[in-house]
Amino acid sequence: MRTVTSFPHEVTETEHLWIEMSDGTRLAARMWRPVSSDTEPVPGILELIPYRKRDLTAQRDSIHHPYMAGHGYACLRVDLRGSGDSEGVLTDEYLEQELRDAEEILAWMAEQPWCSGRTAMMGISWGGFNALQVAARRPPSLGAIVTVCSTDDRYTDDVHYMGGCLLTDNLSWASTMFAYNGCPPDPAVVGESWREMWLERLENSGLWLDTWLRHQRRDDYWRHGSVIEDYSAIEVPVLAVSGWADGYSNAVFRLLSGLDSPVRGLIGPWSHKYPHLGEPGPAIGFLQEMVDWWDHWLKDQRDNGAMDRPALTIWMQDHAPPATTYEERPGRWVGESSWPSDRIEPTHYPLGYYRIHPPGSDPSSPPRSVRSPLSVGQFAGKWCSYNAPPDMPYDQREEDGGCLVFTSDELTERLEVLGSPMVSLDVAVDQPIAQVIVRLSDIAPDGASTRVSYGVHNLTHHTGSDDPSELVPGERQTVQVWLNGMAQSFPAGHRLRVSISTSYWPVVWPPPEPVRLTIHPEASELVLPVRPRPEDEVSPQFGEPEGAEPLATTRLEPGNHEWKVSRDLVELAGRLDVVKGLGTVRFDDIDLTVSRDAHETYSFVGTDVNSVRGETLWDIGFSRGDWAAHTTTRTVLTSTPTDFHVYAELDAWEGVERIHSQTWSTTIPRDYV
Repeated sequence: MRTVTSFPHEVTETEHLWIEMSDGTRLAARMWRPVSSDTEPVPGILELIPYRKRDLTAQRDSIHHPYMAGHGYACLRVDLRGSGDSEGVLTDEYLEQELRDAEEILAWMAEQPWCSGRTAMMGISWGGFNALQVAARRPPSLGAIVTVCSTDDRYTDDVHYMGGCLLTDNLSWASTMFAYNGCPPDPAVVGESWREMWLERLENSGLWLDTWLRHQRRDDYWRHGSVIEDYSAIEVPVLAVSGWADGYSNAVFRLLSGLDSPVRGLIGPWSHKYPHLGEPGPAIGFLQEMVDWWDHWLKDQRDNGAMDRPALTIWMQDHAPPATTYEERPGRWVGESSWPSDRIEPTHYPLGYYRIHPPGSDPSSPPRSVRSPLSVGQFAGKWCSYNAPPDMPYDQREEDGGCLVFTSDELTERLEVLGSPMVSLDVAVDQPIAQVIVRLSDIAPDGASTRVSYGVHNLTHHTGSDDPSELVPGERQTVQVWLNGMAQSFPAGHRLRVSISTSYWPVVWPPPEPVRLTIHPEASELVLPVRPRPEDEVSPQFGEPEGAEPLATTRLEPGNHEWKVSRDLVELAGRLDVVKGLGTVRFDDIDLTVSRDAHETYSFVGTDVNSVRGETLWDIGFSRGDWAAHTTTRTVLTSTPTDFHVYAELDAWEGVERIHSQTWSTTIPRDYV
C-alpha cells in the first residue's frame, strides 16, 4: 500500500471527544476533519464499532479516516456504548439501543458547525451491519453508506447459523466478544472512574453464546437487524463490498437484486478485510473508490464517474492449487451492468453413477448412500477467512474419503461460473434430524482438489427455517442446497467434483445421531450459473491501494498462528487446534502495551457425534507504566442428543490481584439442530 502524506485539505485530528446521548451516557469518539471545515462545512462520515478506537483498531483507523478527511470529509470513529472508552455496558449485537445511539450521533454530527448537514456511515463487519440497519431507519441527514463484509440476513448468512445448521464460528465469535467485552477502558481517557466502568462491564455484559444458542431457528430475534425483511426501507445509495474468501459475499448479490435505491456491488478475492488492505491480493485503491462515492452522493458531483462502473464488479478467479493461505489469487476483473444478469445461463448437469454428466444427458444409477465420519471437515478452513495462516481449505482429497463423490469428465473448453451454484438432491435419511453438506471443487490434471464453493442444509428446515419439523425416516424428498456465490473459471482439462457428506465438523455442529443419507442420482443434478465470456468484455480498472501514514507501533513480541490436525489411532480421537497469537504491541503515541492470544480446540472421538467438543481460551492484557489489567476467558460447548451444554469462565486482574471471577454453566435444549 502506498502511503500518502499530502492531501487536498490539511487535516486536524481530535484524539478524543465525548458525545453525550439523550440518556446521559457518554460515547468516546476520535475525529479527523479538514482544517478548512472551521469556515467551510463538510459532510460527516461515521464508523461505529466495538473494537476500541484507542488501540485495537487505531492503526487501521489511521490509514483510512485521515485519508478521507484529507479529501474533504469529517470522519468520526466512535466506540459503541459499553466498549473501548465509551460508558455503559454492551450486552449483544445490534441492539435497539445501538441503533438509536447511531441515529443520535448522526444528528449530532449534522448540527456541528464543521458539518454541512449531510452524513454517511461506513464500516467492515459490525460497522457494515449497523450501516445497513441504520439506513433502513432513514435518519434525516444520512445520504449514503458503504457496507463491507456484512449481511442483510442475520440468521441465514451470518457467523451464527448457515442453512439452518449451527456454525462453530458461533462459538468462536461469541468467545471473541466474551474476551473483548471484558477489556477495561483506558484510565488516561476516562480518569479514576475506569475501574468502576470495568467492573460494570465484567459483571453485566453476559454470556452471548447462551443467548445465541437459545435462538436456533429464524425467529424475531434474528429478524431484528435483518434488512432483508424490508428492502424498501433503505432509500439511500449503498456500496456493498465483500470477498470470495470472506463469509459474506452472498449478501452483495441479494442487495443488488433487492434494493430499489442506487446500489453498486464489489467482490474481490479478499478475506474479511477492507479492499485496500485486501488479502489474498490483489488489493485495490478502495479509499479512492470511497472518496468518489462520497463525492457523488454527499457533494453532488454527479459527473465524477462513481456510478459509471458496472452494477456488479467481481474478481473472476482462475484456477489456483489448494493452499491454506494465498498472497494473491490469479484472475481478472469483470463487470455486469445489472444483477441478476441476463448473461448468466443456468446450466443443468445430471448426476449419475459417481459422475457429473454433461448437460442434456439422461443417466441412470442405483441409489447411493453415505454416513460420513466426523473427520470430514478438519481440512475445511474457517467459515470466514481472515487470511491468517492457515484458515482456508486444504486439498479436498483429504475430505472426500467420507463423502459421496461425483466427478465430471475433463472439460474440453474453459468454463466460467458467476453466481450461486445449486445442487438438487432426491434424498432419504434414517434419522428424524439430519443435515447435508455439498462441496464443489476444481480438480486439476494432477488430481489436486481446490474447493471453490460449498453449502450446508439442515433437512428439518424443509418447511422453512422459522418452522422446522422432524423428518420421516426412509421418506424421499427433493432438497435444493444452495452453495455460496462464486466467480470461478475452470480451465480445459480440469474436472468438476461434487462431494456430499452428512457431517462437516468443525465447520458445523453435527446432528444428534449419526445419519445415513441415501441419494437417488437419477433425480439429482448440479445447476451452475454459467457466464459466457463476452467478446467485447471490458475489464474494470482500479487504482493502486493507498492510505494515510499508519499510526506508529512497536512489535515487542511476535504473533504466532498455528493450525494443527491430529489423530490418536488408539483412542480414535481427532482434534483441530487453532492458535491465534497476536503477540504484544506498544502503541507509541500513548505508550500503551497490548497483548492478545487465543487458542481454539475442536475434538471428537470415533463415530460418537455427541463426543464433539469446542473450547476457546483468550488472554488480553493492557499496561502502561505501573498500571496493568488483563482478562482470561474460557468457553466450552458440548452436546447430548437433546441438549447443548455451555460452560464459561471469566477472570480479570488488576496487576497481580484478581478483582473479578465468574463462571457460567447452562443447558439449552436442541431445537432441530
